[in-house]
Amino acid sequence: MIRRAALALAGALLALAPPPAGAELPIFDAHIHYSRPDWDAFTPERALSILARAGVHRAIVSSTPDDGTLKLYARAPKSIVPFLRPYRTREDMGGWARDASVAAYVEERLQRGVYRGIGEFHLSASDVDAPVVRRIAELAAARDLFLQAHVDDVTIEELLTRYPKVRFLWAHAGMSAGASTVARLLDRFPKLWVDLAFRTDVAPGGALDPDWRKVFLRYPDRFMVGTDTWVTSRWEVVRDYMRDVQVWLGQLPPDVAEQIAFKNGDRLFPAP
Repeated sequence: MIRRAALALAGALLALAPPPAGAELPIFDAHIHYSRPDWDAFTPERALSILARAGVHRAIVSSTPDDGTLKLYARAPKSIVPFLRPYRTREDMGGWARDASVAAYVEERLQRGVYRGIGEFHLSASDVDAPVVRRIAELAAARDLFLQAHVDDVTIEELLTRYPKVRFLWAHAGMSAGASTVARLLDRFPKLWVDLAFRTDVAPGGALDPDWRKVFLRYPDRFMVGTDTWVTSRWEVVRDYMRDVQVWLGQLPPDVAEQIAFKNGDRLFPAP
């Protein structure tokens, strides 16, 4: 009788216990590219399969040229969140901000009505007020689109100050900006969100950095994870990269981990 009662109690406690530490969360990946060199190596179906096997249930995708994004979106419109990259070719990366034909290209592509943001784009602080940047910011504000900017902390601060009506997704958290700098900018700018692609310093050796942990706990609704398949070989490591992300997410309170893993992305970009 006593043994039966003990087993019943143990079963009840197990039912109330949180998921095991190794349980994986679904992932909203805020930084995927499917650019021209990737098309020969991975069919759209294969690329989508790679994301699914890595636990990525939805992803922001931008590509050079934009046709790559549309290839994935056509096959998985509920899973792919299309962003329009202003690069028709890689040669646009350096001078797009002062090339009027880029602005015309962006306006024409936006007529499709499927995009949720513009970017990822690279920009220097000296080009924050360039004519094409101004036009793209106007389009983003008018259409309630995010701008995904791969820029340093000085440039993102200038962008947010210059274009206060626009929501920004800061790629790579500025790549090298420290946790304290990111926290300062989040304190000041309510229209700033951050993707953590390539930020291995968040959890060096698998252990969550204490300074980053503090920022995540303070702003759990402002971060998303990301992979950045900026070259074709990155597609081959998406699964391993996401395994590492799951390790440090598991070191956060479950509600915070869920927000960063997928809830922030799903809230900001509801599935159609």
